[in-house]
Amino acid sequence: MVVAIGGNALIGEGERGTIAEQFGNARAAACEVAALVEAGWRVVVTHGNGPQVGFILLRSEMLENRVFIPKLSLDMCVADSEGGIGYIVHNSLQNEFSRRGLASSSVCILTQTVVDRDDPAFSRPTKPIGPAYSAAEAKERRERDGWAMAEDAGRGYRRVVPSPTPVRIVETAAIRALLEAGFVVVAAGGGGIPVVETARGVYAGVEAVIDKDLASAYLAASLEVPLLLISTGVERVAVHYRRRDQRELERVSLAEIRELFEAGEFPEGSMGPKIRAAIEFLEQGGEEVIITSLGNLSRAVAGDGGTHITRIPRREPS
Repeated sequence: MVVAIGGNALIGEGERGTIAEQFGNARAAACEVAALVEAGWRVVVTHGNGPQVGFILLRSEMLENRVFIPKLSLDMCVADSEGGIGYIVHNSLQNEFSRRGLASSSVCILTQTVVDRDDPAFSRPTKPIGPAYSAAEAKERRERDGWAMAEDAGRGYRRVVPSPTPVRIVETAAIRALLEAGFVVVAAGGGGIPVVETARGVYAGVEAVIDKDLASAYLAASLEVPLLLISTGVERVAVHYRRRDQRELERVSLAEIRELFEAGEFPEGSMGPKIRAAIEFLEQGGEEVIITSLGNLSRAVAGDGGTHITRIPRREPS
C-alpha cells in the first residue's frame, strides 16, 4: 500500500510546528505504519509539506538584504522540506521498528515529479503553503510582497502557489525495487520536487508545489499496489459537511464518490484534493482507497472505521 500523511499531520492543533513537535507527531504516525507492517503489508509512505515549505520560503525571504543568503526557489524549498521531513519520518519509523523487534528497515528517497511546463496551474495558483494569516495580514502581504492569498478552510488566509498535475515520477523504478526488497520506503515527500523534462532524461526544477495526495495516487498506480491510505483530520469523509444534515460515508463506490465530487460536495480547500486523488487512483486500476484520521490508520485497514472507496461496489453478504 501507499500511506499518504499530510504535512499538517506533523503539526497538531495549537502547535507552532517546532522540530520537537513534528518528531512527536511523526512517532505517532510511525506506530500506525509499524502496525501495518506487523500485519504483513509492504508500505510506501508519502508526506505533505504545506506548512514546512512555507516556513522555509519565509525564512529565506526574511533574511533578504541583511546578509547574503541565496534566495531559494520553490523547487529548492520542496527539496529542502523533502529531506528534512523525510529524516523525521524515516528516523521515527526505524526507531519504532526496532522497539517492536521488527526486521524491517526504512529508507528515504529524494523524489522528482515531472510536470507539464504548459500546465495551466502555473498561471492559476491554488496550493496553500506556510502559516495562516488574518485578513489584514493577508492584505498587507498581497500589497507589499505580491503574494497570492486565499482563505483556507476557516483557518485564515494562506499564501497560494502553482500546483501542476503530476505526469511522471522519475524514481518510480528505484522505489519499486526498494519495496520489493523489503524496505519501507519514504518517497514523494511534498508531492516530489517539481521538474520539467527539457530533453530526454534531462530535468530542470520549476516554481511550484505539487499536491501530495495526487502525487501519492499517481505513485500508487504506477507501483500497481491495491490500496491507497490517505490520512486526514477526521475519521470519515462527510457530505453536507458542518450542516444539520451532515452524513458520514463508510463505504462508497467510485461511481458514487465521483458523482458527489462533481456535485461540489468536497471543497478545494478541504477534502477536495483527497477525493480527486482517490478518483484518479481508482480510475488507473487501484482497488481501494481508505480516508481516515492519522491515529486510526491500522484500525481502518482492518475494517474498523474510515471511509472506504472501492472501484467496484462491494456486495453485501446474503
